[in-house]
Amino acid sequence: MGTNQLNHLIIEFYEKLSSWESSIVRGNELTLSQTHVIEVLGHHKALRMKELAEKMGVTTGSLTVVVDKLVKKELIRRTPHVSDRRSLIVELTEKGMACFVEHDRLHSQLTDEISHHLTEEENRQLEAILAKINEVI
Repeated sequence: MGTNQLNHLIIEFYEKLSSWESSIVRGNELTLSQTHVIEVLGHHKALRMKELAEKMGVTTGSLTVVVDKLVKKELIRRTPHVSDRRSLIVELTEKGMACFVEHDRLHSQLTDEISHHLTEEENRQLEAILAKINEVI
């Protein structure tokens, strides 16, 4: 397979995954950015704003706008860091955790649908390849 074909397949996969994610988000009152914040906090629990911004690949300035909206929706809470008064910790509220659990369930459903069409060996290979790719990007 040539580089052009691989490039096309990666772009096609990205577009399909993005479209799937957008269709899921469209069904609730959250934006895609807000959903990603909930997703990251669901997996990592409490984080400093700076850590959350790094994990999301955004600036703390743009993250603050999203976090403000999620605080108003009572999905996350901000608390001062215990030992660093300049830092804020963000974490999911009970309502936010319920939102995360539902979104994570939908991701698991998609993973099950994809893996169902692959052999056991193909699933192992896909997992290894995705782990390698995640190390690079």
